[in-house]
Amino acid sequence: MSYTRPNFRHPAQQKNDKGYSKHDYEGAISTLCAGCGHDSISNAIIQACFEMSVDPHRVAKLSGIGCSSKTPAYFLGKSHGFNSVHGRMPSIATGANMANRDLLYIGVSGDGDTASIGMGQFAHVLRRNLNMNYVCMNNGCYGLTKGQDSATADKGSAGKKGKPNPFESIDLCEIAIQLGASFVARGFSGDKQQLVPLLKAAIAHNGLAFLDVISPCVTFNNTDSSTKSYQYVREHSEATGTFDFIPLQKEILTRYDEGSSQLVAMHDGSTIQLHKLDHNFDVTDRKRSVNKLEEEKEKGRLLTGVIYVNPASKDTHDIIETVPRPLNSLTQGELCPGSEALEKINESLR
Repeated sequence: MSYTRPNFRHPAQQKNDKGYSKHDYEGAISTLCAGCGHDSISNAIIQACFEMSVDPHRVAKLSGIGCSSKTPAYFLGKSHGFNSVHGRMPSIATGANMANRDLLYIGVSGDGDTASIGMGQFAHVLRRNLNMNYVCMNNGCYGLTKGQDSATADKGSAGKKGKPNPFESIDLCEIAIQLGASFVARGFSGDKQQLVPLLKAAIAHNGLAFLDVISPCVTFNNTDSSTKSYQYVREHSEATGTFDFIPLQKEILTRYDEGSSQLVAMHDGSTIQLHKLDHNFDVTDRKRSVNKLEEEKEKGRLLTGVIYVNPASKDTHDIIETVPRPLNSLTQGELCPGSEALEKINESLR
């Protein structure tokens, strides 16, 4: 069996502003279970990068261990990639970002990879606000090792063979907001219409953009008793509002319903436009965003959409004041200016 996609594509296929077709953003054929939500997320990443006219060779994909961490093989096959050990994706992403700030970093992780063995690394990459897109494919179980409950499995929820989970769950979106992520959103793998604009907005954001994507495990965690199943999410989701991402310097062709709307400007001049269902909900209000998550949780509902955005965020390079040029492009003479320069620095500190 071949895991390589056929090379033939229709000669009249659509191309984006950079001249790329969707084929240029694809990867190998998926080996995940048929119907896995992770494949839908991979396809949404392909669509978002295509619509954003991202250069594939300017992307670095990073992952840990788990079903979710296999997915970088299935999209952006012409990009850089590194598959790290369990829970260590954030540190690899940090090192790569420090060396070359000019790449677009997409970190893929799972709920086990993030909320258990990788929780410490997750916390520190959040507070440093590393400029990357952190996509957590959240199915509430360890699908690669027979479906044990993960730390994000809701209390009382039960998978295919397990008993109801007796422990409180970890809400990754709340943690992300509290620890410093400057863009936080939640999506559903079964809602591509919402997920693609979320990914596009994350790509345009300067700082850590965290996307918690509920992605049901069709093998172990897609039962009526699971809060991460397709049926449960469809019946218990509450969106922050309908929204669209508007790229910089492009004509707005979208029509919005009457009502209150909110524009959130990104650092590059692009905007997110939200048509708010809750007129009191301001996605730039950090405290209100956390409270909104708790309010929906008390009602047994999942809040999806853009949850929090800090339009004036500073990423790690801005915080520690690195030079504008990528560090890997600096010469030895620039990095080691000599003893005289070092003596001047020491003298200034006396």
